Amino acid sequence: MSALTSNKTILEYVEEMKALVNPDKVMWIDGSEEQLDELRAEAVSTGEMIKLNQEKLPGCYLHRTAVNDVARVEDRTFICCEKEEDAGPTNNWMDPKKAYDMLYAIAKNSYKGRTMYIIPYSMGPVGSPLAKAGIEITDSIYVVLNMAIMTRVGKKVLDVLGDSNDWVRGLHCKCDIDAEKRYICHFPQDNAIISVNSGYGGNVLLGKKCFALRIASYQGKNEGWMAEHMLILGLQNPKGEVKYIAAAFPSACGKTNLAMLIPPEGYRNKGYKVWCVGDDIAWMRKGPDGRLWAINPENGFFGVAPGTNMKSNPNALISTQKNTIFTNVVQNLDDNTVWWEGLDKNPPKNALNWKGEKWDSESGEKGAHPNSRFTAPAVNCPCISPEFESLTGVPISAIVFGGRRAKTAPLVYQSRDFVNGVFVGSIMASETTAAATGAVGVVRRDPMAMLPFCGYNMGDYFAHWIEMGEMLGDKAPKIFNVNWFRTDDEGHFIWPGFGDNMRVLNWIIDRCEGKVDAKETAIGYVPNVDDIDIEGLDLTKEELAGILEVDKELWSKETDGIEEFYAKFGDKLPQALRDELNGLKERLAK
Repeated sequence: MSALTSNKTILEYVEEMKALVNPDKVMWIDGSEEQLDELRAEAVSTGEMIKLNQEKLPGCYLHRTAVNDVARVEDRTFICCEKEEDAGPTNNWMDPKKAYDMLYAIAKNSYKGRTMYIIPYSMGPVGSPLAKAGIEITDSIYVVLNMAIMTRVGKKVLDVLGDSNDWVRGLHCKCDIDAEKRYICHFPQDNAIISVNSGYGGNVLLGKKCFALRIASYQGKNEGWMAEHMLILGLQNPKGEVKYIAAAFPSACGKTNLAMLIPPEGYRNKGYKVWCVGDDIAWMRKGPDGRLWAINPENGFFGVAPGTNMKSNPNALISTQKNTIFTNVVQNLDDNTVWWEGLDKNPPKNALNWKGEKWDSESGEKGAHPNSRFTAPAVNCPCISPEFESLTGVPISAIVFGGRRAKTAPLVYQSRDFVNGVFVGSIMASETTAAATGAVGVVRRDPMAMLPFCGYNMGDYFAHWIEMGEMLGDKAPKIFNVNWFRTDDEGHFIWPGFGDNMRVLNWIIDRCEGKVDAKETAIGYVPNVDDIDIEGLDLTKEELAGILEVDKELWSKETDGIEEFYAKFGDKLPQALRDELNGLKERLAK
């Protein structure tokens, strides 16, 4: 099949990789439905994918990964740049030359007997000034079909790119799925990613965390924009005005649920709506009007299946009902559909588990892998934003950070100013739940929810945030912190969460527009109790006041943890953040 482009840099790269991996066949992915259909049929004929019940789940397929290949592997993920200090204390580092030699030795001839698929893809709407292109070379049909959902793929991407060299090189080789030789390596200085010995989405869909966060965060630092691990939502009031919020949460803090929030019934009746622009990643840059504008660089959702149901997240579940690829879930043999823990209370009687073995829910073993996934097109989402395909993106009024804290952080507070907001993001933390391995209640710091995804030294990353604030000046978004997870003395959550989080988002927008006052505390501004609407909630004003409380003793302890965390960054930590910490200590001491 002839090349889809005359771009010399792409053609040279393709030839070089072809000589390395030695495929039997080469196929350029043109993005046409005919070609994708042929690939689906081929994947079904080889057993790589299982075609599901096309009446109940039209266009849907099931895939099972190797048993040793079920999640992102942070200990096998490397940043390969010339100086180790440029990768920083939170990343694994490898010397680029050593990495290339090792990876090329593993990849050599690994496509023998296989097809080399060349996927041109765009992160962001094709032709958007905020979008960027990549080429992923893979020997996996599963990767091609997932990339066709998660990104915009095909010839149109190459047409817009023209002769430019501004594209990210990506090589993925399944090899033998050998966990001992599994590496996901990023070369920020070369705009390159290489992934070997994995077939699991998070390690092999190179547009996702690899490009959209690790490589893009480095590009953003150099080019004056931001790549962040954030959802983007639009909040529409009864007058039809929409304000946009970008928000970062560590895992297990309800990020996707917030991105697809359904307002409480009383709000819906008044005409409030929430629009989802993105559930995971935001690329943001200063627009011609001086404000911060954002796009979601992705085109689909790569969501965790277990726990997704009609109560927890109806919009996500509805998104999976057509043209979706399910990975490592239960197959119900009676009607050839899928199931997972937390979907409903009726596990199938005649079923195969995620490994393809006969399974019975009575056995006490889980049927779906805890990290099983769905890859669903964003356009399936009932609340997808009308601005989803906008080339300019959406203007961001507020940035929200969050974590899971039983007692420390109040329900919501606003930072004192932008630099203080960077401080608030840099100290983001969650307490471990029973779901995570190890002890419960341990504080894990995850600045801006970017700890595993920042492609360079995190101290420099904080400095870049501060520079962005300076660049935006008085047009910069206001920065807030939320905590839906305050508990009473019995360990029960006090705030109802889910759709009722809208009540807090409304206060945030009111603050951005200067419509409500707030109470100054040592950590920032908290709402006056009367400014958060609790009508219809099983929550008293006293209880609300309690979860807005700032406990000085707990926060004094917290500053010790921040001090310890900051020590990791040595002299790379911006002085402004050290000053913020000292300021907090002084205010707490008063």
